[in-house]
Amino acid sequence: MGDIYLGTVKKLVPGLNAAFIDLGYEKDAFLHYLDLGPQFKSLTKYSKFVQTNSKATSKLNKFNLEKDIPKDGKISQVLTKNQQILVQVVKEPISSKGPRLSCEISLAGRYIVLVPFSDVISVSKKITEKDERLRLTRLVTSIKPENFGVIIRTVAEGKDVAELDRDLRTLVKKWEDGFKALKTAKPRDLVIGELSRASSILRDMLNESFDTISIDSKESYDEIRNFIKTIAPDKEKIVKLHQGKVKLFEAAGIEKQLKTLFGKSVSLPGGGYLIIEHTEALHVIDVNSGNKSNAESDQENTALAVNLEAAKEIGRQLRLRDMGGIIVVDFIDMKKADNRRIVYEKMREEMKDDRAKFVILPLSKFGLMQITRQRVRPEMNISTLETCPTCNGTGKITASILVSDQLENNLEYIINKQNEKHIRIALHPYLHAYFTQGLMSRRVKWFFKYQRWIRMEKDTSLGITEFKFKNEQGEEIEIV
Repeated sequence: MGDIYLGTVKKLVPGLNAAFIDLGYEKDAFLHYLDLGPQFKSLTKYSKFVQTNSKATSKLNKFNLEKDIPKDGKISQVLTKNQQILVQVVKEPISSKGPRLSCEISLAGRYIVLVPFSDVISVSKKITEKDERLRLTRLVTSIKPENFGVIIRTVAEGKDVAELDRDLRTLVKKWEDGFKALKTAKPRDLVIGELSRASSILRDMLNESFDTISIDSKESYDEIRNFIKTIAPDKEKIVKLHQGKVKLFEAAGIEKQLKTLFGKSVSLPGGGYLIIEHTEALHVIDVNSGNKSNAESDQENTALAVNLEAAKEIGRQLRLRDMGGIIVVDFIDMKKADNRRIVYEKMREEMKDDRAKFVILPLSKFGLMQITRQRVRPEMNISTLETCPTCNGTGKITASILVSDQLENNLEYIINKQNEKHIRIALHPYLHAYFTQGLMSRRVKWFFKYQRWIRMEKDTSLGITEFKFKNEQGEEIEIV
């Protein structure tokens, strides 16, 4: 999302008032007339000018803007087949659908969003204080280039002109780099790339509460450190490269959390639980009381208590899984209208800080709540079911106790035949305990047998009968 491409119009569909654009993806991208933007003619005129004129410049101050296109126009009036146009991805491919596009180009920064071919300055609605809105508008008006519009983001509240100016300069530089790429671009080429997912999260969420940012990839570490140096130089020192032998997610306990968070069933603290089902058209969440029904004196109080707990967890699950589209929640039935209103308000409270746009409808008389949540990329769905590594899903395995013999045979082969000096074994915690527990554990016996200490590390991402041999550099050892 956010990437800007030079696309080619493959097909016009007057019935939908839309066009399908070739970006090089397996499915053509969808562009509706309403997503062309009022300044579409200015954008296409500028694109052609840049590609055909060697004296073209990235500055827009001397560029004559075209008239806005009509809001009720037809796609065939402004686009022709095989025409090349500059487009931006606003929704990633989801399920059987290709990407969704817009021609209203915008470049997002930490505090502001830069909008070429516009002169409008708008301020986030979440900044409510009148004096602050006026201050920010005046500041941005004094520093923005001509023929560039600006959207001031919520996090800009209270920031001084130096911080806003630095952010603006970064975005203008990004536009200039895109201009250079456009001069030589061919159809399907990426003209301006959005930040990586990690960098875009930090751009939007980095604040004073961050005390450490741990990264386990040298490439990502260099990228993010340079990015932090640009947007928040005082925070550069908190970026750390994880160099431990144990994987970062394992060391931080995240691997285990992922296994418990993304299952079909989600437990609630008070004994209730959620069942989350996904279909092509919508997501369905069923709220169940579990053993909570024994804890309250009457059914209505039980239902209210479980529903309030469920509302809190549902708000969290929507963000964790990035669930979008239509979500239907089947709360436990409550007879009192006041209780239904309390649950509705609780749901609104839990979702108020959600960065995606959403609409929540009050509970129906059947106890159903309908939620629509902005969906711009495929839902995060981590499968927590493990295919048996021995049977590969057939349901039949050889005796599981043989895994210890297999591991020891491989170890002996690696030491004696492949002559590996420093060996580490990554394996499931159950296997780890089997080989390491006790005064005369299997590992101690290996020490006496091979005259070397074999290091073993727990890895909950592996199946219960899986193991991996690694060398001193952490690379997996192939048995040849």
